[in-house]
Amino acid sequence: MKPLKFPHRSHGDCLPSYKSRFPFALFQRKLNKSRSPSAYTQKKQPFSNAVMAVGPYLPPRFSVAPMMDCTDNHYRTLARLISKHAWLYTEMITAETIVYQKDNLDRFLAYSPEQHPIVLQIGGSNLESLAKATELANEYHYDEINFNCGCPSSKVAGHGCFGVRLMLDPMFVGEAMSVVAANTDVPVTVKCRIGVDDHDSYNELCDFIYKVSSLSPTRHFIIHSRKALLNGISPAENRSIPPLKYEYFYGLLRDFPDLRFTINGGITCIGEVNAAIRAGAHGVMIGRAAYNNPWHTLGHVDSAIYGKPSSGLTRRQILGKYQVYGDSVLGKYGQKPTVRDVVKPLLHLFYSEPGNGLWKRKADTAFQHCTTIKSFFEETLVAIPDFVLDSPVGETPVGRDELFADIHSLLPPPYEVREQELLHA
Repeated sequence: MKPLKFPHRSHGDCLPSYKSRFPFALFQRKLNKSRSPSAYTQKKQPFSNAVMAVGPYLPPRFSVAPMMDCTDNHYRTLARLISKHAWLYTEMITAETIVYQKDNLDRFLAYSPEQHPIVLQIGGSNLESLAKATELANEYHYDEINFNCGCPSSKVAGHGCFGVRLMLDPMFVGEAMSVVAANTDVPVTVKCRIGVDDHDSYNELCDFIYKVSSLSPTRHFIIHSRKALLNGISPAENRSIPPLKYEYFYGLLRDFPDLRFTINGGITCIGEVNAAIRAGAHGVMIGRAAYNNPWHTLGHVDSAIYGKPSSGLTRRQILGKYQVYGDSVLGKYGQKPTVRDVVKPLLHLFYSEPGNGLWKRKADTAFQHCTTIKSFFEETLVAIPDFVLDSPVGETPVGRDELFADIHSLLPPPYEVREQELLHA
């Protein structure tokens, strides 16, 4: 399919008026389909039958969050060796990168078939670039395409005018999601926060969800249950300083029953994942815990979340398979990837285990001269006791039982569509 042509969206204007970028008549027709304030108590067509469509894969009850400089091909290869059923996400890739690198796309978009189910996360604020990038990505057969409306990085939300800043412009997000959906046959989803700066009320969050879902076929939202602060704090601080408001997430489940929501933020182990699902979440996304402690997090996903057999592999066996992968990709793109690049996600595989500190010190030395993954392992794995290398995953960690215990008593007042405000936005 040839990408549609769209007006160029100036990057110098982060928030132009809604009317200038979406045909008003189309928005009005969408709203006319659900005029009453209680519209979200009923199913909407034609998209309700396609909610969280997953093809041959189990639904995304558990997914690993897209993380810049973390969820690259190397990490995803490791993650899939540990869990067969966790949904994996790429790092965010900007639409412009995909378009400009169209003759070098394998470096950015290629992955092994074993990584399915896998989601491509894209970012951007130019409709034509989003259309072209989506079409180019079709060749790689991702299972979903996710649009980033949650990154608080100053490079993204500031100079880039996308990421979480787009939550202030839901009309554009709806338009962008329609453009992406028009250029792919796979489901499209949005990852966002619960608010931005002072725009952090529950009704403002609901307005965002309502507009985007009314203007596009988006039926699945991944909600990071913190707002973002764009006042100069770092992305890391934005993962801890704004308070978690899980009551907003569970309010969305109540007020938008025809949509699907995955919860993200502050959940650190499989026991807490199951607690969130028992409270009603359709899915749970974990980020840093799945990266910083992959064995004890991902190792329980298949059995504890999906009720399926685990891989049964020990860490020694996983490293044997990873070695074959690692040595096959070294230097594939000139000088990259290096031994350090390939080994990076493995540095957390022995989190809190005996020998972990010595293993990392040996790794620092080995990076200076090892030219293969095999030689790296031969030099460093002597630091890890055999019983650690050969032991099974162990029992599922329980986590904080109280995390969602009283959540339904804390929900905000039900959302009512403020129709006149929407029509004249």
